[in-house]
Amino acid sequence: MSNPVKESIGRYGIFSLGLRSEDPQRRGELDEAAAELEELGYGALWLGGSSSARHAAPLLGATRRIVVGTGIQSIWQYDTTETAARFAELEASHPGRFVLGLGASHAKLVEQYRRPYSSLVAYLDGLDAAGVPAGRRVLAALGPKTLKLAQDRAAGAIPYLTSSDHTARARTILGEQALLAPELKVVLEEDPARARELARGALAIYLDLSNYTNNFLRDGFTEDDLAGGGSDRLIDAVFAWGTEDTIRKRIDEFRAAGADHVSLQVVHDGPRDHLPRDGWRRLAQILA
Repeated sequence: MSNPVKESIGRYGIFSLGLRSEDPQRRGELDEAAAELEELGYGALWLGGSSSARHAAPLLGATRRIVVGTGIQSIWQYDTTETAARFAELEASHPGRFVLGLGASHAKLVEQYRRPYSSLVAYLDGLDAAGVPAGRRVLAALGPKTLKLAQDRAAGAIPYLTSSDHTARARTILGEQALLAPELKVVLEEDPARARELARGALAIYLDLSNYTNNFLRDGFTEDDLAGGGSDRLIDAVFAWGTEDTIRKRIDEFRAAGADHVSLQVVHDGPRDHLPRDGWRRLAQILA
């Protein structure tokens, strides 16, 4: 049985918060960046934050073949009827190029957050009823139960902020057919102190979210690893940094562990919505 998403997104993609911007003054910049990423050979663009088909539409229009996915759309923010309508619009205008990435977000970020697993199942039921095919959606799954749901009710999983060890366990749960596309943060810096400083700056917001910290503990890390901005052991497991050869080897570790596709997020010291285009170019050379 084929998996259209797995077949269409290639081995590597770019994860970006900046590409989801709705600032009309940045539209030209965003479209130009998306077109360049396509030319650089990336197979997919993953839109960070609580993104939706609305954010994907202009990027699809600015490109010819690259896949655009939400990474993720919060199940609390958009109802299934609206989601299905927007999916149908993009499927009509850009067949096979939009992937609906879904997740339950976090209790600290969503007031109505209740029973996340059951709510996600109910949301998938609603999408089924509205005609959104399971084979064109993926889940932000971390724990075993949600990973199994990604196998049964979606094209696969897009785990965020995980290690290659987690990737290996996720592959076992998902089986070979489902897509496994973890996100990996990349720091293009060789100096260990500076690289880990940048990494800790990027990690800080997530150490306050229990979904991630619980997953780290499930992954074999300890409370000590989560203290002080994250231990070197934690940083080195969930970030790729160092020389170009070292970064390539770290990315390859995720592939060897079972990832079909790795969603790469370039870490920088600018605003979160900055587009690190020089970093994307360097990364494309590393992957070539």
